[in-house]
Amino acid sequence: MAEQELALSFKLLFLFSTLCFSVLIDFAVSEIIFEERFDDGWESRWVKSDWKRSEGKAGYFKHTAGKWSGDPDDRGIQTSTDARHFAISAKIPEFSNKDRTLVLQYSVRFEQDIECGGGYIKLLSGYVNQKKFSGDTPYSVMFGPDICGTDKKKLHLIVSYQGQNYPIKKDLQCETDKLTHFYTFILRPDATYSILVDNRERESGSMYTDWDILPPRKIKDVTAKKPADWDDREYIDDPNDVKPKGHGSIPTEIPDPKSKKPDNWDEDEDGIWKAPKIPNPAYKGPWKPKKIKNPNYKGKWRIPWIDNPEFEDDPDLYVMKPIKYVGIDVWQVKAGSVFDNILICDDPEYAKQVVEDIWAKNREAEKEAFEEAEKVRRAREEEEAQRAREEGERRRRERGHDRRYRDRERYRERYKRASRHDYLDDYHDEL
Repeated sequence: MAEQELALSFKLLFLFSTLCFSVLIDFAVSEIIFEERFDDGWESRWVKSDWKRSEGKAGYFKHTAGKWSGDPDDRGIQTSTDARHFAISAKIPEFSNKDRTLVLQYSVRFEQDIECGGGYIKLLSGYVNQKKFSGDTPYSVMFGPDICGTDKKKLHLIVSYQGQNYPIKKDLQCETDKLTHFYTFILRPDATYSILVDNRERESGSMYTDWDILPPRKIKDVTAKKPADWDDREYIDDPNDVKPKGHGSIPTEIPDPKSKKPDNWDEDEDGIWKAPKIPNPAYKGPWKPKKIKNPNYKGKWRIPWIDNPEFEDDPDLYVMKPIKYVGIDVWQVKAGSVFDNILICDDPEYAKQVVEDIWAKNREAEKEAFEEAEKVRRAREEEEAQRAREEGERRRRERGHDRRYRDRERYRERYKRASRHDYLDDYHDEL
């Protein structure tokens, strides 16, 4: 008995050691390529582009937690000045996602009524002149919200393949409120992907099917025709069901038994009187045999799928050119978006934990701060509206006073003129 207990103890110890070794191996191979929380010193890692500066159309980013952050010490970078282009980028350790998972994650909060503008982020490959980084700079991934009016509330996901950009075919919607949201894009070595918003999977699929990059693996055989012996009738008439005798002799209509020939009916003039017809209550409709399941039913015939002769697989379909930069370049009619918590890694679990540590912990405090800011805003707007109403009333009163004063002066002038005319008339009469 003691020997069995000892053997069991060694077995459990071996399993525990194996599990710990596996965890250590997993931890060792996962890598954080770039993580930016925009703490003090962030400007040393980021380069502000001069794009549109000479035209006076370049906006700037300010380092702030925003108006209603859940943590006032957690600062990001916020777009400032309306109707401007914003462009900024950071160089990262070169990263290739070949045989590795790529995770791109960041948070954005639209504190403004954006009207029309982007809130997306980009990964860039090759050499980039960061001082000239712009919307025309080639990129490998573009991911994030783009809002314009009430119709466009798009969540972009565009990937580059052999120098050409391919947007995802699915219609993805972004968040439109004024709170912080985390956007996560995960691309795996089997070319499958997931999109998460606030740690909840919003979409998933494969690059083979959700982008028009490669021709489809399978196509419909347009030359195929339904076989002549293909029976697609699910039900057929029961051959053993026989029409009852006399069924066909029942008329559909009969003379109305309640109808009587009018007293003033004259057969010489009106012809032979006939009672009007009514539906025959005994008539049950035309006879039809009962339906039974067709024993030869083969199902609905469908055009078969065949291998697409134009399809040529690329096992590296998911592989981006080595990533070297991360950048933000957006146009906004109204500025005020706060970008933060940028993460590039190969570990989806770490990315999820970041969201839990930041967003999940602070979201209630942020909601409360936002609601308090909304109360202040509404009170200020009501105060301004009240002042506008009072100013309008004051101006109306002044206009009324001026009008009455002008009317009195006009009447006085008329009286003077009339009095002068009367005096002259009396003078002429005396002469």
